[in-house]
Amino acid sequence: MKFDVNINCKATYKDDVALNSLKLNDFLNSRPAPKGIDVLCKLQHFAIITYAVEPTRFAGLFPERFKLDTLEINGEEKALISVVPFIDVDFTSAVYPFPKFTMGQTNYRIYIIDKQTNERCVWFLGTTLDSWTLAIPKYIWNLPWYSGDVKFDCDFDDSQQIYLKYKMTTDATWAPANVELAQTKNAAIELAGFPDIETGLVYLTHPLAGFYHRRDGKLGTYRVWHKQLKVSSGYLKSASFGLLSRLGLVTQEEQQIAHSVLIEPINEFTIYLPPKVVK
Repeated sequence: MKFDVNINCKATYKDDVALNSLKLNDFLNSRPAPKGIDVLCKLQHFAIITYAVEPTRFAGLFPERFKLDTLEINGEEKALISVVPFIDVDFTSAVYPFPKFTMGQTNYRIYIIDKQTNERCVWFLGTTLDSWTLAIPKYIWNLPWYSGDVKFDCDFDDSQQIYLKYKMTTDATWAPANVELAQTKNAAIELAGFPDIETGLVYLTHPLAGFYHRRDGKLGTYRVWHKQLKVSSGYLKSASFGLLSRLGLVTQEEQQIAHSVLIEPINEFTIYLPPKVVK
């Protein structure tokens, strides 16, 4: 079975012109009607912590079908990788009455281009999840998901609409993590290497297709939908991401200097399930 990753896409990116100015409105689509076992969830304390590193560090991580989606920063070609922590709240069926679950989660993703469709998407290294429900994606769908004890300690100031404190720790074998973020009121978003902020937000916040190596080695994919994310600028106080260090992707020293930090207190995603095997 071949999964058409362009389904429900309103616009794609041209491969021959890198990072022309992009408009979010060209990539915002009506939500495809959920069905079957599709999931609706709110993501609380949602952050995108991004690093810009040498493209050679990602050699061999994904199939020839994909290529790194690089940009130029200070005259040097860079590839981007993001750590995305959040709490799944009200995680439930998008179709039927169903119990709601809450669980901490952290995704690790690299920005790539699918050469078959020219769509910008992400390559998932994997996910840590703090829930017994891990068994379903891990063993039934063969997703590269791993267990972890995820804890958030956050203080969001409603009056200023900023985080006074944002701490996330993950006690895990596969991807231990410890990060502390903060925000300053009315801080401008800065996204080095992009022609403008809106283009950078399309790139970082709006990839709707993800690919990964399943636990059985096959190529897998799944798709999500969400409205425009209302992120604001944050900054990194400290970080330790064991997975990035272990794989040699971002050194511990480099982890202290992020390309960007984007935060949104809560948003809502639709996840279309089950994931597909690409053949």
